[in-house]
Amino acid sequence: MIGAGSSDFLVHRTPHRLLPDATRVISRLFVAGQEDYGASQSRASLVIDRVLALSEEDVCRALEDVYSRFAERHQDLTHDLEMHAHRVANRVQPGVILSEERWRLIGALFSHEFSIESAALTNPSIVPHPDQSDLESGAIRFMMSVRCIGEGHRSSIGFREGVIYEDGHVDITSPGEHPVIGTHWEPLLLQANFKGLLEEMDDLGENARFIMSQLGESFTLTDLNTVLFRFLDDRDSFRNADTTVHHFRMIAERNYSVSFSTERDVSERVLWPVSYAEWRGMEDARFVQFTEDDGSSRYVASYTAFDGTNISQQLLSTNDFLVFETHPIAGKAARGKGMAFFPRKIGGMYAAMSRADNESNWVTFSDHLDYWNSSMSVQIPLRPWELIQVGNSGSPIETEAGWLLMTHAVGPMRTYCISASLLDLDDPSRVIGVLGEPLLTPQNDERDGYVPNVVYSCGSMLANSRLVIPYGISDHAIGIATVDLNELLERLTQ
Repeated sequence: MIGAGSSDFLVHRTPHRLLPDATRVISRLFVAGQEDYGASQSRASLVIDRVLALSEEDVCRALEDVYSRFAERHQDLTHDLEMHAHRVANRVQPGVILSEERWRLIGALFSHEFSIESAALTNPSIVPHPDQSDLESGAIRFMMSVRCIGEGHRSSIGFREGVIYEDGHVDITSPGEHPVIGTHWEPLLLQANFKGLLEEMDDLGENARFIMSQLGESFTLTDLNTVLFRFLDDRDSFRNADTTVHHFRMIAERNYSVSFSTERDVSERVLWPVSYAEWRGMEDARFVQFTEDDGSSRYVASYTAFDGTNISQQLLSTNDFLVFETHPIAGKAARGKGMAFFPRKIGGMYAAMSRADNESNWVTFSDHLDYWNSSMSVQIPLRPWELIQVGNSGSPIETEAGWLLMTHAVGPMRTYCISASLLDLDDPSRVIGVLGEPLLTPQNDERDGYVPNVVYSCGSMLANSRLVIPYGISDHAIGIATVDLNELLERLTQ
């Protein structure tokens, strides 16, 4: 049995259970005929024609009904309706004058609610909060990322915050009532980012090199579009010009920023899919507080982008959890799922754990956070409880004894468990110790859920002498476990 001989006795589970809340809804654009399945043609113009045919009395009555049923479910319903009306405004004939009420009713007909957690709340990672003020001695405030799963298995990234006290007690703040997805905009684009992905697409030839020669090391989306239009005008002298332009636009789309108002509670900030590469989900963010060479720090994470068929890795960064930037990650070592960055450079290089072969732990080094090529094997599946695969459970944690790497493993009946390894501080490809058994296995009350028999974490943190492990429970809920660090290191160094 997977539980026989496990190290669960080292673990203290707290009574916390973070459960999915179907009442947490966001307002999204809805276009009839563009649902995820079925129809293939928009019916937007037909819907607008019907709205225009209504009497003003009917319009006001219908809009009043919308407000009576939905206003309390959103922070600013009027803003949402007007934003969605603007998205289809070009379908209204020029010169047609619309009342404020008819304009907002159009917005309501092109809106729908999406319950971000209706299916699951799972796979957390945890880092020290950027605000550590007004705490009692020994307490640490934390920020926790969570994977929210809603209709159609579409995933987004949400947040929770709380405090870990010196005695190990954990408090988690109740989330706000009105989640929002923030404002999206385009950041500067980087040549280095394009080169790695074009190489993977087997399109880093004459076409791509010509386009990039017209651009600087960094450039705007407007700059790129200007060069692409000029390139298409000269398509007679380039082979497969349309394919190359499509590749450039696909990569550009995967670069964007999101900002939130300071008035919104962090638990109300939701990172929602924007690019086609992640449209079916932003999965399993692995956050770490990264310390730069000059001593400054920021938060970086990798997450899995899922388009419904293919997966890819994205880099997410923020200083304050108010403004986020995301860029694609390229390179052979970045394939598959679950990259996890080390919290500082090692030997002048960025370092990360990789599972590029989809079943083993590897360590990889790079000059850039968004390009990872070569890697070295660290841990392969050997024991009965990990014969399907092993991988990381978040970023390595620096201790005096070495890099503490929390791991996950998959064994018989697709049972997931959490364990640990210890890597050398100067050479993390050298393994100092590995637990001979799981540290955390699904207990009887943790086995049932959206995906049964799973405990899974995307990142732990140290709080004084305790390791705090937030973990997903069968892809349904989130629990918290703590482990005495010294006891764990003693087991790893025996």
